[in-house]
Amino acid sequence: MKKDIHPTVYKAKIICACGNEIEALSCKGEQVQVEICSNCHPFYTGKQRFVDTAGRIDRFRKKYAKFQENA
Repeated sequence: MKKDIHPTVYKAKIICACGNEIEALSCKGEQVQVEICSNCHPFYTGKQRFVDTAGRIDRFRKKYAKFQENA
């Protein structure tokens, strides 16, 4: 096996925006910030929650509002 080609692996603390903390192995660093995790993701929780990034939902509704008026 070649030497010095593998990335450094850290025992990382992954911190979600909801406050959940997970320890895992990572190449990103010792502390990793994420926006969404399995503790707050709608697929895992069963609750519908919109994660609106940069107004995507508003832009979508504005773009397709004219189709709602015609129907």
